[in-house]
Amino acid sequence: MVYENPDGIRIGLEVHVQLNKLNTKLFCGCSTDYHDSEPNTHVCPICLGLPGSLPVLNERAVEFAIKIGLALNCSIVEQTQFHRKNYYYPDLPKNFQTTQYDYPIAAEGKIIIEGEDGEHNVGITRAHIEEDPARLQHMGTIDKSKGTLINYNRSGMTLIEIVSEPDMRSPKEARRYLEKLRSILDYLGVFDGDLEGAMKADANVSVFWGERVEIKNISSFKGVERALLYEIMRQKNQIRRGGEIVMETRHFDEARGVTISMRTKEDEQDYRYFPEPDLVPMRVADWVPKVRETLPELPDAKRARFMEEYSLGETHARALTTEIKVANFFEEVAKKVDPKDAAVWVSDILKGELNYRELSIDAFTVEDMVAVVELVTANKITEKSAVDVIRTVLDDGGKPQEIVEKKGLLKVEDDIVATAVDEAIAENPEAVADYLGGKEKSLNFIVGKVMQKTKGRADAREAREKVLAKLNE
Repeated sequence: MVYENPDGIRIGLEVHVQLNKLNTKLFCGCSTDYHDSEPNTHVCPICLGLPGSLPVLNERAVEFAIKIGLALNCSIVEQTQFHRKNYYYPDLPKNFQTTQYDYPIAAEGKIIIEGEDGEHNVGITRAHIEEDPARLQHMGTIDKSKGTLINYNRSGMTLIEIVSEPDMRSPKEARRYLEKLRSILDYLGVFDGDLEGAMKADANVSVFWGERVEIKNISSFKGVERALLYEIMRQKNQIRRGGEIVMETRHFDEARGVTISMRTKEDEQDYRYFPEPDLVPMRVADWVPKVRETLPELPDAKRARFMEEYSLGETHARALTTEIKVANFFEEVAKKVDPKDAAVWVSDILKGELNYRELSIDAFTVEDMVAVVELVTANKITEKSAVDVIRTVLDDGGKPQEIVEKKGLLKVEDDIVATAVDEAIAENPEAVADYLGGKEKSLNFIVGKVMQKTKGRADAREAREKVLAKLNE
């Protein structure tokens, strides 16, 4: 099936990734561990932009940037340099942002996502290094704020801006692109995506192949999807009413789920880019071979290996390799139990229970997962009881074997199930007659009675088979 894109939607994303696993900021020695600190305590003359202060480039930040570029299948430029992007705003104490303009460190890459019609390539235009501005905290909503507080702790943090081609055709594809991008970055170990400000996106969107609108500073994947859904509908309605779409910058109000016009879109000349005189051009081509050696196995390669090495289907392999921690967890479990059993219980059951509770894989241990799978495969507990054990571990703590004993979850013997089947059939003649008369739902009623009599300790499939066998005698 080929997705026709009937509304002519084009979406491109500019994603700002904060490299918060660096120890210091981009141009100074201030610590990056500021998230739990008092406002304006992780600052110095350089990141406050005081007169006479001179930047010193963080070498490790350049290595991280090259690593990201290679992972995104980009070409790494031979020589790069920094520019000043000039604009006045309270979060920029220098009145300019140090960034890369003509010579981004990486360009012309791509990543593969699950698109509307199968695998879909999204081109990467460029990835460049720049400094993060300070954080503005509006007193109220942005359009009705009575004042704004500024925290410069974030000022000068290393950002990588990753600019995509307008290759996404729906808000769902945009969200999947962001999820894939975060997965790659997690594998690289260059940032902690759970920290505030770790990943923000500006979304550019147009409909009917027309003029684009930019939505600034969206802080969540769900927010990007919601903002795009609203903006696409707004643009379509505007055109249907005979209006025109103008190039502008809009803000997404997450509370109200709407975009708000902020200003007409600036052109490049508005920023008066010019080379940063305090930082010399830098040759990075010679760094590439050494950095390439440090690249880990990335999600697509790991998924292919899981399918080959563990004979997993694509659905399980994809679910297990999206997050590096889940992939590592699975491989540890698969060392001790059948990999296919491990895949089912980790991807289908455990991940669902964790997501429901908004917990990470760290909330469950490999040893407990192995214990649960072994109890099921040894036919000591039912699959339903195994799910109960997992939920109990997550909600109340405890070890699987102790929970099984405490709750009396060990499977009942076959003769007890057989007795329960005989009793359920004898005590429910109307249901038996209905089933024999062609009402399939009556069978489920009888099986339910068997499960009641065994207090849920019988395997539902086995109970069903025994009931069927008895009724067909």
